Amino acid sequence: MSTLTPPTFNDIVAAREFVGRYLPKTPLVALPKLSQLFGFDYYAKCENLQPVGAFKVRGGVNLVGTASDAEMRAGMVSASTGNHGQSIAYAGRLFGVQVVIYAPVNNVNESKMQAIRDLGAEVRLHGRDFDEAREEAESAARAEGNRFVHSANEPTLIAGVGAIGLEIFDDLSDVDVIIAPVGGGSCASGICIVAAQRHPHVRVIGVQSEQAPAVWHAWKDQTLIPHPRMETQHEGLATRVPFELTNKILWELLDDFILVSDEEINEAIRLLAQHGKQVAEGAGAASLAAAIKLRDQLPGKKVVGVLTGGNIPMDRFVATLSA
Repeated sequence: MSTLTPPTFNDIVAAREFVGRYLPKTPLVALPKLSQLFGFDYYAKCENLQPVGAFKVRGGVNLVGTASDAEMRAGMVSASTGNHGQSIAYAGRLFGVQVVIYAPVNNVNESKMQAIRDLGAEVRLHGRDFDEAREEAESAARAEGNRFVHSANEPTLIAGVGAIGLEIFDDLSDVDVIIAPVGGGSCASGICIVAAQRHPHVRVIGVQSEQAPAVWHAWKDQTLIPHPRMETQHEGLATRVPFELTNKILWELLDDFILVSDEEINEAIRLLAQHGKQVAEGAGAASLAAAIKLRDQLPGKKVVGVLTGGNIPMDRFVATLSA
């Protein structure tokens, strides 16, 4: 029997107050050119402007900052393809906690790895993909007596991230649709909890790459069976194994979940740069790709896409813009 309990709405409110001492509120930006192009009012929630360039730092600060003294002394070990690792590393530096991040050897964003090192954490490369790195991180944490930090099965992490939803509703109380990219699912699940409490009429939609559809299959079938396909170039969406806690929330509260292709994501990166003046990594642009795919359902609606991160390697960004 699982002992994982989702955070409550009140947990998210408390997390917002705590995390707000250390991180800024991010802007919700109207993008009129994109709105004109696609026939609905489109807004970007700019988590790419966080200190580490991605939304996950909210969860990292909440989890590390509210950990017990014993957990802090033991140090923290986690696995990441980049942004989650940066979030734990940033919080580790903030609160004086030693951090080790495991990352896969393949499909790793080296600029994110260097950012983790620059924040004072140790990076260890292991395995072919994120899930193999995660398994090794869990094993190492047990062997070395550290606090293992899961990238999704952590209520305090989800609570920290859920404050995104509170900020969206504060800035745009009449929003109709919120679209959240899904890798591990913490962003979408946190927003779902807030929407269910504050504005249950608002549709929350998840989006994942069709080149890595594990969580989409988990949501559709209500299972936690790993999926063999994980071929996306966008590492923030590269999940092969669906996670229990976030999926439990998504099964209950997520209104819809769609897949987009990597090329549709790349086109969204170009559109956000050209018409929104925003730098988005693939996961961050996936919400716009989904909105474009759903545009026939959205005329006249106010749509918020969570631009979850902007940590795209410069060479990939230039190549994407030039394609």
